[in-house]
Amino acid sequence: MAEILQPVKLVHVTTVPETLFFLVGQVARAKAMGMEIHAVSSPGEMLNKFGEQESVQVHAVDMPRRITPINDLRAVWAIRRVLRSIQPHVVHAHTPKGGLLAIIAAWLENVPIRIYHIHGLPLTTATGYKRVILRNTERTSCGLATRVISVSNSIRDVVLNEGLCPRDSITVLRGGSINGIDADEKFNPKNQGQHVRQETRAKYGIPDSATVIGFIGRIVRDKGLIELTQAWRWLREQHKDLHMLIIGPWEPQDPVPVDVEQTLRNDPRIHLVGMDWNTPPLYAAMDIVVLPTYREGFPTVPLEAAAMELPIVATRVPGCIDAVQDGITGILVPAKDADALCTAIDVYISNPDLRAAHGHAARERVLRDYKREDIWDAVCNEYARLLDEAGIPLHFDTANTER
Repeated sequence: MAEILQPVKLVHVTTVPETLFFLVGQVARAKAMGMEIHAVSSPGEMLNKFGEQESVQVHAVDMPRRITPINDLRAVWAIRRVLRSIQPHVVHAHTPKGGLLAIIAAWLENVPIRIYHIHGLPLTTATGYKRVILRNTERTSCGLATRVISVSNSIRDVVLNEGLCPRDSITVLRGGSINGIDADEKFNPKNQGQHVRQETRAKYGIPDSATVIGFIGRIVRDKGLIELTQAWRWLREQHKDLHMLIIGPWEPQDPVPVDVEQTLRNDPRIHLVGMDWNTPPLYAAMDIVVLPTYREGFPTVPLEAAAMELPIVATRVPGCIDAVQDGITGILVPAKDADALCTAIDVYISNPDLRAAHGHAARERVLRDYKREDIWDAVCNEYARLLDEAGIPLHFDTANTER
């Protein structure tokens, strides 16, 4: 009987386990190729949930999100021990901190294929010494990786302009995005219906006749909550039937100013939902989606909103300029410009026909360019290409088959 070859082993690494859920679907597609999948992230209930949901082995390693040299070194050695026990052929590292630690560990362990997946660049809004540190860490991650994948074309441009990576080392798969969008089932407005819109609004005390602005994201300064609050203070006085739904967690890192928090918490027409993963009913209750962020990689919220036929007001920053077509699927405004944000939102409030036209165009674009299955295939095709270049055979682990 011929020797039974072992399956190709792939390890995903993220700083926090919540990020792993952006890989749902990709994992199953890679397993269908015959790959054995592992996931490494900081410990927590979400890590165990991901392992159970996707039927993969998970490994907990503490990875602080802040720059902490001693703890970071400990994390590198902990990840290295995990990799040594798995003996992977591919390490696919995500997020700046998880990417840096995992790529260093994979390089030390001589993992043949080391993929650094850039989901965003914090250095774009950093200044001074912090920017120098972040730039050097990104250069290290890119330099030790055998392949760099950018989540968007605009982020790839930033990487190249900053000199972080050689042009032939970095790619964007299809049109970008982390995992595509399920626009057929989950984010399909026809699957929600008018009753869902009414029930969701009733839950938060929003009248059926109201116009609703929606924000989904972390409640932090970097997401543009200062400018959104400033715009809101003017808009609420001009439009007495205007309400705002805010979905997302409050985070102590990069907190919003006290006066912004007071407005968000105390205004009776602002409805704080907290963290809610079941977003389609919330989108169904909205008329306009806003993302006044200072930086992104390729934001998922505008694509989800687009699939739900909602127009988007976002900032003209890398990532957002890939997700929103200005004047076609939404309106782009300068970052940190409350007046421009206010004007753009007001355009949509005052023009329901324009909202409908841009929402329709947005959904058509998602259906055309951002299907989940197309992204999964692109990722797995990249694995297959890199394995072929490395001379590593990709095959199924069939324990009782002669070869």
